[in-house]
Amino acid sequence: MRSSDNPSRKATSFDVARQAGVSRATVSRTFTPNASVSPETREKVHKAAKELGYRVNYLARSLINRRSDLVGIVVAGMDNPFRAQQVHEIAKALVSRNFRPILLPADQGESADHVMDQLLHYNVSGVLVTSDAPPTELCREFAVHGIPIVLINKGDPIPLVDRVISDNATAGRVAAETLVECGAKQLAVLSASHVSYAARHREAAFVARGMDLGCAPRVVPVLINDYQNGLAAGRDLDGIDGLFCINDYMACGVIDALRTKPQDPKNRIRLIGHDDIGQAAWQAYGLTTFRQPCDIQASQAIDLLISRMADPELEERTVLTPVTLVRRVTA
Repeated sequence: MRSSDNPSRKATSFDVARQAGVSRATVSRTFTPNASVSPETREKVHKAAKELGYRVNYLARSLINRRSDLVGIVVAGMDNPFRAQQVHEIAKALVSRNFRPILLPADQGESADHVMDQLLHYNVSGVLVTSDAPPTELCREFAVHGIPIVLINKGDPIPLVDRVISDNATAGRVAAETLVECGAKQLAVLSASHVSYAARHREAAFVARGMDLGCAPRVVPVLINDYQNGLAAGRDLDGIDGLFCINDYMACGVIDALRTKPQDPKNRIRLIGHDDIGQAAWQAYGLTTFRQPCDIQASQAIDLLISRMADPELEERTVLTPVTLVRRVTA
């Protein structure tokens, strides 16, 4: 009796092999990425699997292979549209390369160690970290266990841990130059640098270039780089006519705050953000910003992950993701 005649029993690879008229090893190869199987045989196996309702048990396979197809994504700040866009591109890129993403959220501005510790129990093939506080000791522990880990826009160098970093120095430098070219003389940067690696480096580059241009930029600190902190800071920007927000999410808050108070057209605030989230192009914002290409960054991170799977002893590497200034109405 076929398994399809008995709904209470799940179809197995033996059932599929029998129905397709092939060996069980052929069925296994058919469902193994990049394995050598003829198109005719692959079609025959997939047809039998569909008829029987067969699904590969990847978790069971991972117990046999001692490595799953799961890749952990540790992420914080999912309320930020850029983070959602970033995770979408990472997950899409992983699936296209026959990995299965597992998402673990961490709290914004807090250590992600409790989240990453959970991943050690999932037999993951690798980990991508986008949270603001990657735990150095756990990163080292992953490396010791031979589990590749890639930090995206995070942290200082850690042995055997690779990083993908946006070109924060260029963003900060060009932001200062662009604001000055627009006529701004009193520059400032809005940044929660204490919780974000990217914020620290964008802020530092902006201040350094502003000093070179004779503007002595102010640093306006906030608790978190989010919309609400941008909204609050935007209500008190007296004496500033050129502002760099280290992300668009916060810049949108600033723009909404500025709408609530009258501005002298001759002394309007020129504003630049970073990330080029979808909202930046909305008519309500028209935000000049730096595009950080999430698709390129995702591909870079997965390339590093795969190469380290092949050779865990590689020296740690850092790959730079380019940024592009997108001019709109705010600067």
